[in-house]
Amino acid sequence: MRQSNVKIAIWGFGAMGSGMARLILAKPGFEITGVCDRNPAYVGKSIFAILGIDRGSRPDVVVKADIAEAVAPRSCDLALLCTDSFTAKAFPKIKWLLERGVDVISTAEEMAYPAAREPELTRELDRIAKANGVTVLGTGINPGVMMDLLVVMLTGVMADVENIRVSRINSLSPFGETVMEEQGVGLTVSAFDEKRKDGTIAGHVGFRESSRMMADALGWRLDKFEQQMAPIVTAVDRRSPHGFAKAGDVAGVDMTAQGYVGGRLAIDMRHPQQIEPKLGAVETGDYIQIQGHPRVSMAITPEVDGGIGTIAICVNMIPHVINARPGLVTMLDLPVPRAIMGDVRERIETGD
Repeated sequence: MRQSNVKIAIWGFGAMGSGMARLILAKPGFEITGVCDRNPAYVGKSIFAILGIDRGSRPDVVVKADIAEAVAPRSCDLALLCTDSFTAKAFPKIKWLLERGVDVISTAEEMAYPAAREPELTRELDRIAKANGVTVLGTGINPGVMMDLLVVMLTGVMADVENIRVSRINSLSPFGETVMEEQGVGLTVSAFDEKRKDGTIAGHVGFRESSRMMADALGWRLDKFEQQMAPIVTAVDRRSPHGFAKAGDVAGVDMTAQGYVGGRLAIDMRHPQQIEPKLGAVETGDYIQIQGHPRVSMAITPEVDGGIGTIAICVNMIPHVINARPGLVTMLDLPVPRAIMGDVRERIETGD
């Protein structure tokens, strides 16, 4: 077993980053060495005070606004990058970390399968990672697992696949302010429509990435991809930790997408997500239907919680990324995800 703790830095200490810190601090064999966040309410404060966790004998970690102060040379094994949704915006931060010899796990949705939208940046990230002997992975609950990797795994028991239909009906309540803004939570319907028309509202980011991940895994070539967006309007006031929508305004977004192979509909996706769905009498769940031989149908109700799901998958993939070959990898390239229930150091390959 590796003797030294697995040293982790966290860039972005919002709902996801702070949640990952909590999980890491509860697992033996981990150590948080640095945290970067620009929130003035956090800068200069101990993460233990922010989280309300007893530090005990652990070294203190103070939030820094400058990543260079949070990640000193050779201070950590891996950085969890919990900022941004888009590969292009995350690229400079990932590049900075890779060039300092640090493995990276990014929560940026496009990074789950960056070749789908940013092939040149994908090649550049792979080149930089290999040149520095480190690895970079993008993952999260979705994209990353529920609407892509899990589907791919289920096709492993099939002799033939005709088409895929996957739905995730989930709550946005666990997520932070960035996600609320991306989903249009709290906007009037007219403001939502304006932002949709001018392209300044993202909605769900990841359909294209999930579609390409599934298609590439199966050996399909997508010849057309389409997606649609509609507001989910609430009839009652709804409040989550980081969002609010009054009656008549937007509580979330209903996204749909289709991927075509050889002119036929091969991948059909639906993803309505909103804050406090129970106030709209909505039952959450994850559903996968794969037509072929044999037919596969899966339902998980209620949904796999998006907040803890994202936190857990990122933390649980840490040893796989540390053990992986240098370069840019996706969830298709790494061992099957599994929870870390023992000392994480037992999962690290030492090369002995």
